[in-house]
Amino acid sequence: MAEATLGQIAARFGLVLQGDPDIRVSGVATLRDAASDTVTFLANPRYRRYLAQTKAAAVVVDQASARDCTVAALIAKNPYATYARIAAWLHPEPVAAPGIHPTAVVDPSARIAASAHVGPHVVIEAGVELGERVVIGAGSVLGSGACIGADTRLAARVTLYRRVQIGQRCILHSGAVLGADGFGIAQDVDGWVKVPQLGSVIVGDDVEIGANTTIDRGAIDDTVIGNDVKLDNQIQIAHNVRIGAHTAIAGCVGISGSTTIGSRCMIGGAVGIAGHLEVGDDVVILGLTLVSRSLTKPGIYSSSVPAMEAGVWRRVVARLRHLDGMFDRVRALEGRHKNSDPEHS
Repeated sequence: MAEATLGQIAARFGLVLQGDPDIRVSGVATLRDAASDTVTFLANPRYRRYLAQTKAAAVVVDQASARDCTVAALIAKNPYATYARIAAWLHPEPVAAPGIHPTAVVDPSARIAASAHVGPHVVIEAGVELGERVVIGAGSVLGSGACIGADTRLAARVTLYRRVQIGQRCILHSGAVLGADGFGIAQDVDGWVKVPQLGSVIVGDDVEIGANTTIDRGAIDDTVIGNDVKLDNQIQIAHNVRIGAHTAIAGCVGISGSTTIGSRCMIGGAVGIAGHLEVGDDVVILGLTLVSRSLTKPGIYSSSVPAMEAGVWRRVVARLRHLDGMFDRVRALEGRHKNSDPEHS
């Protein structure tokens, strides 16, 4: 953990400081629980009530909130993003020592940069390439021909199947599996025939992939994850999906095969997206939404039903069963009214 003065922080991140530049800080904290040697932030209006009570050394705020700050203020256009950069600077990732652990199993044909770190019980198969300062966590398995770019970190127990390619500065959390076979099966008279999954998975630069997230290899072409995509935990991405740059996807989302998702999209938790669809650029999909058609126009989409008291929900469901009959009766009434209207005779 690093230590810095507020003046140093303001200079490094281009902020306006309202307060004593010589105050020293050594960490970050929440607005409510901050100590006198920490930096915090205010980005969500619902936490404004804690601003007057905070014991932090400084708060990262926007210009409008700075006047209500009772401690030093670091004024930023985007307080949350600025806080994230300050936190990363004050709490840098530990540097892994270069080298290969003696319990690792490494094929002689693998090409591993001298600055890379290979942890205990890692398995690296033939033809694998690891770039500079790559970190491979304990128990991870890298299939033949896998390639990982510089400064990428794999946590413990990550699995890359054959020929998976990962870009630079990526983070893959524990349990992530990239390159497993997609759900390709063809029905025949006597059962199911497995369709060979011949593509792979291509991941761009600056991508983060959450714990236990799975990305299937393509059936023929590759599954592609664009630059700066952020994937939460327990996401399923099926074969031949393509995700555009700077898209963020929350936990438990399921994306069916051959769907294309554009750039700068935001997809909430537990969204389900059917296969062979197109989601355009700058689309926001709220949590629990079922996407069964393409969404090509930028905007915010939702199909979820908010929680309600169980008895009310049962009555709503019971009435839903009668909608078709009600629709037919309304259409019949409209038809009789139209026929009896002199203007339509």
